[in-house]
Amino acid sequence: MEINLSDLHFLRPLWLLLLPLGAALPWLWRRSRDVQRRLRSNIAEHLLPHLLITPQDQQRLRPVHLVCAVLILGAIAAAGPTWEQDRPDFLENRAPLIIAIDLSPSMDASDVPPSRLEAAKHKLHELIQRRAGAHNALIAYAGSAHLVLPPTDDPALLDTFIQALSTDLIGKPGKNVSAVIDEAKRLLTAEKNPGTLLLITDGADTAQLGGLRKQLNDSALQVLILAVGNEDGGIVRDASGQPRTDSNGRPALGSFDQAALKQLASAVDAPLGSLTLNDDDLDWVELHAQQHFQAASDEQRELHWKDAGYWLSWPLLLIAFFSVRKGWSLNWTPAVLLALGIGWQPTNAEANALTDAFFTPDQQGRWAFEHEHFPQAAALFSDPYWKGIAAYNAADFDLALASFARLETPQAYFYLGNIYVRRFKFDQAIAAYTQALKLQPQFPEATANLALAIALQKDTDSAEQNAPEVKPDEIKMDKAPGKGQSKTVATEQAASDALWLQNLTTSPAKFLKQKFSLQDQTGMKP
Repeated sequence: MEINLSDLHFLRPLWLLLLPLGAALPWLWRRSRDVQRRLRSNIAEHLLPHLLITPQDQQRLRPVHLVCAVLILGAIAAAGPTWEQDRPDFLENRAPLIIAIDLSPSMDASDVPPSRLEAAKHKLHELIQRRAGAHNALIAYAGSAHLVLPPTDDPALLDTFIQALSTDLIGKPGKNVSAVIDEAKRLLTAEKNPGTLLLITDGADTAQLGGLRKQLNDSALQVLILAVGNEDGGIVRDASGQPRTDSNGRPALGSFDQAALKQLASAVDAPLGSLTLNDDDLDWVELHAQQHFQAASDEQRELHWKDAGYWLSWPLLLIAFFSVRKGWSLNWTPAVLLALGIGWQPTNAEANALTDAFFTPDQQGRWAFEHEHFPQAAALFSDPYWKGIAAYNAADFDLALASFARLETPQAYFYLGNIYVRRFKFDQAIAAYTQALKLQPQFPEATANLALAIALQKDTDSAEQNAPEVKPDEIKMDKAPGKGQSKTVATEQAASDALWLQNLTTSPAKFLKQKFSLQDQTGMKP
């Protein structure tokens, strides 16, 4: 191990204050055992050597010397000696990217075949495929901005929502870049990494450009603008492919305001690129994103140093073993019992007495939860929130419902809503999600699930109204009470909320349209 003394320093230097104390311990110990010094004030100094019989100490190494060594080495280890910079794990990852795509009607123009939006979606498909493993988020915007998908490293899931985008999903007209920046900054704060916002648009609202630079102050967010379209414009077509008409009955042309795009790029200090037929635009996006990520990370590299103090644990361990010698004693019983308690965990809901002596029920439940023994964890936990979480993961929704019902927190109401949706009790689910958002307005998961619960309720009501009335041909009664056979049906554990949301019967496009509409009507954040 090569040490560069010019870079040697300590991460936590205050621990070095223990060094003088450790060095002074042997001197203080010898001073306390100096009998002549204590009697010097009562007996003449020239008589003391003849009156005292001081036996020779055969042992030069005493416990105080080992305590001195432990204090000195421990202080140096705790101070964190370092001489080599450490590159954090997250710097090895690729730069996170937040994609914001314009869904205003002008994106249906056909100057970029088959349309500006479809060309952008095709280009995004290629982009996320080559960024597999990196975090990508998706925002849709027009007159309002909406989070479609938070940062994910699953290109298939992201592509599903990209292909579902259309210009009729957002009813509010405009190009609200300010709302996009607010949402991107919130996502970046949650990611805790420098990232890039990619705006894919064919224009900008110049009346809203004034405050954009101020929004980006003190932010690690870089903005890139990818223009879609050309100055000639193109005919705007609807979903069926028919040309849209203006107020005079003539075919509507999609505007492409290059001057407004240049003003937008200047307002947010962003590079301005354009969609290309080859991969030059993709290389351009990745290059700028990675350079910004690397530059922002390098600014913090001086904060990341390899702590070499752990190397001193070996000599400290050696001193501890050397302390076990004749004449010195150490009571190992508590350590042995603690080790047994840690290693001997309950395999069922009934904890043994030894474990109970050292661990609370919640601590035992946490151990079972971390080892994915969810039914045991639910039985062990006394804390209602953790009991509910464990029961929820164990698919014991009755116990989870009873546990969360005792709480009045946003998270408890969120899980109550999830349970009610699983049981197709949409009214109660909507009420639970709404209460969660009242207690915590910034709760994206609750917002998304509330929109989904409302959509599912509408689908269910519509299906019930349109279902034909068919009378049964024959009615057969079940066996008499007590004659049937009961059988326990094992319920599979729910994998995750994200998976069961995907299995519900509503299309991504329909879900997004209802979600965006609900957010615009209620004024909720995405």
